[in-house]
Amino acid sequence: MRMVDLIEKKRDGGELLTEEINYIIQGYTRGEIPDYQVSALAMAIFFQDMNERERADLTMAMVHSGDVIDLSAIEGVKVDKHSTGGVGDTTTLVLAPLVAALDIPVAKMSGRGLGHTGGTIDKLESIPGFHTEITTDEFADLVNRFKIAVVGQTGNLTPADKKLYALRDVTATVNSIPLIASSIMSKKIAAGSDAIVLDVKTGSGAFMKTAEDAAELAQAMVRIGNNVGRKTMAVISDMSQPLGRAIGNALEVQEAIDALKGQGPEDLEELCLALGRQMVYLAGKAASLEEAEEKLREAIRSGAALEKFKQFIANQGGDPSVVDDPEKLPKAAYKIEVPAQEDGVVAEIIADGIGTAAMWLGAGRATKESEIDLAVGLMLNKKIGDAVKAGESLVTIHANTEDVEAVKAKIYECIRVADHAEAPVLVHGIVTE
Repeated sequence: MRMVDLIEKKRDGGELLTEEINYIIQGYTRGEIPDYQVSALAMAIFFQDMNERERADLTMAMVHSGDVIDLSAIEGVKVDKHSTGGVGDTTTLVLAPLVAALDIPVAKMSGRGLGHTGGTIDKLESIPGFHTEITTDEFADLVNRFKIAVVGQTGNLTPADKKLYALRDVTATVNSIPLIASSIMSKKIAAGSDAIVLDVKTGSGAFMKTAEDAAELAQAMVRIGNNVGRKTMAVISDMSQPLGRAIGNALEVQEAIDALKGQGPEDLEELCLALGRQMVYLAGKAASLEEAEEKLREAIRSGAALEKFKQFIANQGGDPSVVDDPEKLPKAAYKIEVPAQEDGVVAEIIADGIGTAAMWLGAGRATKESEIDLAVGLMLNKKIGDAVKAGESLVTIHANTEDVEAVKAKIYECIRVADHAEAPVLVHGIVTE
């Protein structure tokens, strides 16, 4: 088998066989196939696409390029959730304890964020004492006993995907549905879950800017999951403005606590219920999505979800009293208001620009080496469709410096006030097959 022949085959619209895809991924992972040949193949895939079988084979070849996590020691149907990213995306902090409160195992492997704010682990580390450095045995034991645990990702999960992603990033082949879908799904499948719920974002703060592109990606990932034996569903959700109101690590933990009390922002609650009902249904704990949603609402009303969050924090060394006293979370030295400059209605909030403003404060990482300030961030006091008067606060900046003029300027650049606007639809669609 020669790599040049396989490049030519795909370039001309041919279908790569399972053994050919395995040969490419194994050879590339071992360093036997050079970057320039894989770059050429990626460009051929970009233009010629892959069929469903090729996409599933590519996914599984990347899964088996490194460690595959064995969660068989954990009883029950393990359901994982993945978001394609966004700004102020607090859903995991709410969903994990909420779903676990219904006796469904949530064995979550998470990473640290590179971008607007930290990843799930960074956010959880806002809680004093909380840690994710636990052994595989401890992880399984916690999930079996308490139905919830979060651990940092292993270093050797899907090494082929890491190499291929870095290559796509510098060869203008990132935006390819088969390559995106297989990249995401390989990591989820290698992490060992039985079922996967996907939150595919669309809008200015998302990777997929249009609802049509997001739907195509969602369908591709759901088909890959189902084709390789993982029950998979997806929600297509709006990220034309940040989700919820908090953007920043400790601020998002506080917002998650509010949501688990039933007092969180409406859009965050709506999305958590949309994702959560799929998780409950796939886990076999409800006969319909409607029944699943009612069980989730009851877990919030009864306080069971909040108690599960406290238990989860305590199990991993954190101080559970932050749930009742959020003042114990890291606090920024300064709160600075950003007032509206005119009367009207908020018509646009450019999500990725607002995320950049939060990153400038220190809420996220510009590079892997950047230090995160867990206390800083932004609170949106107005969302799209909200009326505002001149002088009213649009955003509260939480900062550890008074010099925030550049951040203010960025916020003004990203928020447009007009005579009329309506709140965007949050859930654009559901993909089940």
